[in-house]
Amino acid sequence: MSQFDILFEPLNINKLTIRNRIVSTAHAEVYATDGGMTTERYIKYYEEKAKGGCGLSICGGSSVVSIDSPQSWWSSVNLSTDRIIPHFQNLADAVHKHGGKIMIQITHMGRRSRWDGGDWPNLMSPSGIREPVHRATCKTIEEEDIWRIIGDFAQAARRAKEGGLDGVELSAVHQHMIDQFWSPRVNKRTDQWGGSLENRLRFGMEVLKAVRAEVGRDFVVGMRMCGDEFHPDGLNHEDLKQIAKYYNDTGLLDFFGVVGSGCDTHNTLANVIPNMSYPPEPFLHLAAGIKEVVDVPVIHAQNIKDPNQAKRILEAGYVDFVGMTRAHIADPHIIAKIKNDQVDQIRQCVGANYCIDRQYMGLDVLCIQNAATSREHMGMPHIIEKTTGVKRKVVVVGGGPGGLEAARVAAERGHDVTLIEKEEELGGQVVIAAKAPQRDQMAGITRWLAMEVARLGVDVRLGTSADTDLIHELKPDVCILATGGRPFIDQEAAWGAAEGLCVSSWDILMGKVVPGKNVLIYDTICEFSGMSAADYLASKGSLVELVTDDIKPGVGIGGTTFPTYYRNLYEKEVVMTSDMLLMNVYREGENLVAVLENEYTGQKEERVVDQVVVENGTRPNEELYYALKQESYNKGQLDNEALFAAAPQPVLALSAEEKQGSMILWRLGDCVSQRNTHAAIYDALRLCKDL
Repeated sequence: MSQFDILFEPLNINKLTIRNRIVSTAHAEVYATDGGMTTERYIKYYEEKAKGGCGLSICGGSSVVSIDSPQSWWSSVNLSTDRIIPHFQNLADAVHKHGGKIMIQITHMGRRSRWDGGDWPNLMSPSGIREPVHRATCKTIEEEDIWRIIGDFAQAARRAKEGGLDGVELSAVHQHMIDQFWSPRVNKRTDQWGGSLENRLRFGMEVLKAVRAEVGRDFVVGMRMCGDEFHPDGLNHEDLKQIAKYYNDTGLLDFFGVVGSGCDTHNTLANVIPNMSYPPEPFLHLAAGIKEVVDVPVIHAQNIKDPNQAKRILEAGYVDFVGMTRAHIADPHIIAKIKNDQVDQIRQCVGANYCIDRQYMGLDVLCIQNAATSREHMGMPHIIEKTTGVKRKVVVVGGGPGGLEAARVAAERGHDVTLIEKEEELGGQVVIAAKAPQRDQMAGITRWLAMEVARLGVDVRLGTSADTDLIHELKPDVCILATGGRPFIDQEAAWGAAEGLCVSSWDILMGKVVPGKNVLIYDTICEFSGMSAADYLASKGSLVELVTDDIKPGVGIGGTTFPTYYRNLYEKEVVMTSDMLLMNVYREGENLVAVLENEYTGQKEERVVDQVVVENGTRPNEELYYALKQESYNKGQLDNEALFAAAPQPVLALSAEEKQGSMILWRLGDCVSQRNTHAAIYDALRLCKDL
C-alpha cells in the first residue's frame, strides 16, 4: 500500500476529520422514496461505500430545499420538511458505524427542472429565461420568493444537522439557483440582485449567511461550483476564481467542490460527467486555479477512475480531496482494495455513463457492469460468499459479459466452473463495441471479468464451439447458456441481406467488410451501434448518411453521451436524416440504390450509394438451448417470482435423486432477447449468487 500512502492521509474540513482523501461526490441517485425520503435502498447504497473505506460521501445531488423546486422527477431528497430528519438519522448511523462521513448537497433548482409533475409549480429564474436542456419555462423570481428561499436553505441545513449528517454542500453549479444569479447569461436584473458582480453574488451570500446563522460555525458548510461555464456570454475561469475568493474571504465556507463546465445546454452537459471519449481529469486545471485563491480544502471530481490518477493529483497538490464518484458506483470497495494491495481486483469505471444517462431519463442510477450497486437492499452482494451447500459442476457457454459474470460468481461460490467460448478471445459483443472510435474503454468491462475468472481458476476453453456432445461429455449439474445474438439484418427481404446488398454494423466495426466510399447507414435501434458505425466509417474517409425511422439519430443514447457523438459526426460532415423508412435496396450497375420513404407523408426518395449498412438489433443464438431444453430437468425455465425477488431458484433445493441426475439449464443475455450489457450481468448475478 505504501505507494498510495497519500490517499490515506487524514485531513480536516472545519473540525471534521476525514479518514482519507477519497470522496464520493454529490450525484442524483434517483433512489429517494416516500416523497423524497432516504429509505432503505438509499441507506444501503451509501453504507456500502463506507464499508468499502470511502472517507466522505456527499449524497443527494440536487436535493431540494423548497417545495416549489420539484424533486419528484429525479426522486431526489426532499429537505423542505422535518419528515426527513429521522431518515437522515438512519443514514448517518449506517455510514458512521463504518468510519465514514456523510454530507448532503442542498439546492433550489430554479429554472433547471421540469414543471410538469408533482405539484406542477411555476419554475423561477432571476430573469425568467428558459433553460434549454429541460425545455423549462419559468417566471422571473420576485423579492418575496428570494427571501423565502433563502430561509428555506437555512431550514434545510438545520434538518441535515439535526439528522446527524456531517455537513451540507451548497450547490452553485450546473446552473442551479445560486449560480443562475451569478451568471450574466441568466441574470439580467437591474435591482440589488443583478447588474454588478457584487449584486449578482448577493443571493448566494445571503444564503450562506442564513445557513451559518442557523447551524453555527462548527457544522461543515461547503459550496460546489464550476471553474468555467464555457459560454462566451457566461462566466470564465478568471470570473469564477474571483467569485470563489469573494466567498472564501467571508470565512463562512469550509470547502469548495470544483467541476468544469456549465451544463444548461446539451453540449455543455456532456462535459460535466465526462464519458470515455474524454481524456483523464480534463478539468483538473480549473479546480487547481480555484485552489490558488482559497484557503480551505478543495475537492475535484471528473473522470478520475484509478488510484494512480488520485495519487498523482494529490502529490502534485492540485487539490486536497479527489472525487471518485463513478469509480465508487463501479466498485464501492475500491478503497479497501487499494489498502489491501488488491488493485488488480478493482472493477474500474469505464466511463460508459450508463449511470448518469439513466438519471437524465428519470431512471434510477445503475452501473453498466456492477449489478449489485444500489441493489444492496435486495441482497445483491458485492463480495460473493462461498457456498455452505453442495458444490456443483457448472458449465457456462459464451464468454461475453453475461457468461463471464456467471462464471465469476459461480467460481466465487466455490463451484467447479468451465467456460466455453467459440471465439479466440473473451468479450462477446463488448469486443465489437470497443472497436468504435473513442469507445475502446468498453473493453475494460470484460477485461476485468476475464482477469477474475483466471484468478478464480475457471477452466476457460477458447476457440471451442459447444454442442450437445460436448455438454454431455462435461456432465454439468448446471448449464448456463450466454451465447448472445447475431445481427438481424434479414428482417425485411427488401433490404437484400440474402443477396449481399446490405451488411451489418458488426461487419463494419469488426473489419469484415471494406468501408465503402459513399455509405448509407439505416439505424432502427438508435443506440450505440449505428452511431458508432457512422463514426467509424467517417473516420475512415467514407461519405456517410445516417438514416433512421425514429425521431432523431441516437435518440436512445443518454443526455451525457449523444452530444459527444454529435460533435464527432458533425465535424466529419455525416448527414443525419430522421423519419425515413428503408423500403428497398437494389443493384443498379456498380451502385446500390436505397429507397427511403417518409413515415408521415409517404413520399419516397432514393440514394445512390456503394454500401448499405443496416443496424436492426440482434436475434438470439438459441439453437443449443433448444437442443438441450427437453433433456434438462427444468426445461430451461426460470422461476420469475424468485428471480425478481432476488431469491434462489427453487430448483436448486432439489437433490440429485429428485432431479434424477438431469442438469439444470438456464439461459441469459441476448440469447434470450436483445437487452444490454447491464441486463446480462444482472441476470448472471441474481441467478448465480445462490448457486
